[in-house]
Amino acid sequence: MKLHDLKNTPGAVHRRKRVGCGEGSGHGKTSGRGGKGQTARSGSGIRPGFEGGQMPLYRKLPHRGFNNKNFKTVFSIINVGDLDCLEDSVVEVNSEVLVQAGLIRYAELPLKILGVGEVTRIFKITASKFSGSAQEKIEKAGGQAIVA
Repeated sequence: MKLHDLKNTPGAVHRRKRVGCGEGSGHGKTSGRGGKGQTARSGSGIRPGFEGGQMPLYRKLPHRGFNNKNFKTVFSIINVGDLDCLEDSVVEVNSEVLVQAGLIRYAELPLKILGVGEVTRIFKITASKFSGSAQEKIEKAGGQAIVA
């Protein structure tokens, strides 16, 4: 299959609705906008959450509590089992090495090593955090887990 062979599923593509083209079209006169009023005008729109002047729900409900979204730390995460795909010459592992190997995307983010998989080689790994099982597996294989 090539790009020029691709076709849409029958019924997936529709004609554009042409409004205001006479009464016979079914979309004439008011062009599907109903009668008069705010929503019939061009450029109109009622913002989401507006309830016609009634006290909106989001203002009725109490706003309490704390959300950690603005302060959370985002890590680049990799499992110890994924380190096997590194070249045999690589012994010292850090964010830059993993970015070059294509295992993580950003070297700037702090790195966390998780313990899924097995370690078959000796690595000297420098990361911001290690899970307990990851640190145990690395040291059991004869490597070092260095927290930087």
